[in-house]
Amino acid sequence: MRRLLSNLIASLSVVGLVLGFAFFAASLTPSLMPRSFLVQGALSGLAGAVGYMFGVALVWLWGYLELPAARTVPVALRAAVYVCGVIVSVIFLWQAAGWQNSIRDLWHMERVDSADPFKLVAVAALVFLAAVFLGRLFRYTVLRISGWLARFIPRRVSNVIGAAIAIFLFWSIVEGVLLRTALHLADSSFQKIDAMLEDDVPAPADPGKTGSTASPISWTGLGRQGRHFIASGPTAATIGSFWKEQARDPIRVYVGLNNADTIEARAKLALQELKRQGAFDRSLLVIIVPTGTGWVDPAAMDTVEYLHHGDIASVAMQYSYLTSWLSLLVEPEYGAESAKALFREVYGYWTTLPRDKRPKLYLHGLSLGALNSQISADIFDIVADPFQGALWSGPPFESVTWQAVTAARDPQSPAWLPKFRDSSIIRFTNQNNALDIPGATWGPIRIVYLQYASDAVTFFDEKAFYREPEWMRRPRGPDVTPSLRWFPALTMLQLLFDMAIATTSPMGYGHVYAPQHYIDGWVAVTAPQVEPARIDDLKRYFEAQSASIEGHD
Repeated sequence: MRRLLSNLIASLSVVGLVLGFAFFAASLTPSLMPRSFLVQGALSGLAGAVGYMFGVALVWLWGYLELPAARTVPVALRAAVYVCGVIVSVIFLWQAAGWQNSIRDLWHMERVDSADPFKLVAVAALVFLAAVFLGRLFRYTVLRISGWLARFIPRRVSNVIGAAIAIFLFWSIVEGVLLRTALHLADSSFQKIDAMLEDDVPAPADPGKTGSTASPISWTGLGRQGRHFIASGPTAATIGSFWKEQARDPIRVYVGLNNADTIEARAKLALQELKRQGAFDRSLLVIIVPTGTGWVDPAAMDTVEYLHHGDIASVAMQYSYLTSWLSLLVEPEYGAESAKALFREVYGYWTTLPRDKRPKLYLHGLSLGALNSQISADIFDIVADPFQGALWSGPPFESVTWQAVTAARDPQSPAWLPKFRDSSIIRFTNQNNALDIPGATWGPIRIVYLQYASDAVTFFDEKAFYREPEWMRRPRGPDVTPSLRWFPALTMLQLLFDMAIATTSPMGYGHVYAPQHYIDGWVAVTAPQVEPARIDDLKRYFEAQSASIEGHD
């Protein structure tokens, strides 16, 4: 092992090591999310490998262009690279805890005394070595294929074809074997979890509830997230107790993947259940598009149900078992089709009702649900009889409408809190309520985007590979550290890791949205008849509930 390690170190490219050490050190700087030593180690190891790859590519390009180069690297130069690289890495490792605390302080998290440098370096080394091994395996494959082809065609042509074939082979193995096997296992696991019946979530005894014996929607077919959505939430008693006046039981309708065989059948079943429960006699009706697993954020729906004293109905329809990022990866169109089908059924019936007697219609979605909810309604189909508004939280960076509105914002407004035209239709907000805009009046449709500047699901940008994202410019969001710096290629890699761990943040930061911030959004969108002082009381009530839940977890 010692000999193998010694040979490996001696064979590493000096230029690659220079960039590898530079990328490793820079990867320790903060981005949007605080990182554990395990996440930081994986990120730093991969960053070092990417830097090393760029260095090797530069050396290859230099040789390909037949520019003069030294035949051998002096031992002293190689030693100097290692020594300088280690010194720079130690300096950056020493500052890593401070950089992580610059985020944790903003988020009111407990500070860390150390970045666990030894554990971090061990994880990074393993990841780096694994990446170098894969890189060399790829190079060996290219050389073998191009060497065989060179017997029949010119050398440079054989090199190009050999590289193309190797890329195809490696991609086919990763995408066709490893990825699909992993997704199959994930789908099976999530499906089993979704079907699991919990003892603490019994079927409702009230015949008016979804999943009861009187309902056309079976309790078992709802799935785990659907059962939780129906069984949870406030009752007339709890809502009335807060307001000190009479309230109603909110109506919640949910259709799971196993309640019907097709999207269209599930959408029709949802409309049938809405009619059965009298949802169209309520003051408000909210069409929800859940996240990938079918989860509906209770912070979003509990708050709007309180704001309207329970005189509200909501409906959601499951379209996947997978988590949002997996669903977005393998079946994004399926979520869009499901959202469109549900909206088409509910909106189609809603438009047949007298305008003065039907409920006000709103849309809601979080994360992947926000993406699909945005495309569920075609503006040309609803312009003659529009719905009243929407609250979309944590819209993914791929959301076309969100992208267009952000790009067309007032140039004086930051990318993390845009101001769009006269703010009569679309407004943005975050932890600090930014919805009361002086001189702006709402139009017939009210749309609010709730987004945190620290949410990498929203602000990931593939163009960060070669340019600084606009949201990084000053002034920055209230939850983004001033220590964040842009580095070519590396920042995009940091944001990828941030996106993967975005839901591990404390409530009110990252991709975990707090109920009090939903309250501001729902007040702006639905205009409840509630005094401002009582709205503040409601925020404190939900903040206390959130604190007790976080403490229990």
